[in-house]
Amino acid sequence: MKRWPKKTGPAGQPAPGPPPGLSAYQRALRDRLLAAPVVPAPEPWRPVFAHTHGAAVGGLLGIGFATHPDSGRDLVMVVSSAGHGLFDAVTGDRIARERDPGPEDSTPDAVADLSCPGLGPVAGSRVRIAGLFGGGLHTTTGDGWTLEVVTPAWPHERVLLSRDGGLPHAGPHGEQWWHVHHCSYSTLRAAGFSPSGRTLAVATSSDLVLWTRGPDDGAGAPRPAQPLS
Repeated sequence: MKRWPKKTGPAGQPAPGPPPGLSAYQRALRDRLLAAPVVPAPEPWRPVFAHTHGAAVGGLLGIGFATHPDSGRDLVMVVSSAGHGLFDAVTGDRIARERDPGPEDSTPDAVADLSCPGLGPVAGSRVRIAGLFGGGLHTTTGDGWTLEVVTPAWPHERVLLSRDGGLPHAGPHGEQWWHVHHCSYSTLRAAGFSPSGRTLAVATSSDLVLWTRGPDDGAGAPRPAQPLS
């Protein structure tokens, strides 16, 4: 299968100055985004993995969502340079693994719809993958949650979760909008909600972070991250 190097960015560097030509309004918005610290996602969201950075997945290329045919739970399929994996989005358990998919199936760019063959309980189907090769995930839910990726200090993306309809986020940080993830050392691959709206995922070139909520949220405390490789 194809091998892709992990892309990382420098950590701990000061934010660059604002680009020239910004209006006073744009400068104020940028400053407000830069000043917002990373905070936990609000209720009813809870982290699936115990570690802040989620599950380590070396060489992560992209992710996609599927539904367990028996339980109805969200599943997250991960495509990486080390193969394919399938996670239960409520418990964080890795429930299936394919270490050496065929060359025609190893990455989603081989087909028009950017999909890879499902595995485990969704074997026989195909899962669309968003990440390095394109595609995207849902950025809103039916009950009013919104997810945005902003880069006030390029190239480090910040993932914002909100209930106020999105930017410009006029209210105070931590009340109607939350900075829930900062990609300070790895490259963002994909971020968004599952089609059910019960899972929020952020995938970088090195990690998978999940939050869950809703009727299937009965797994208790966060579980330790399970490396894919």
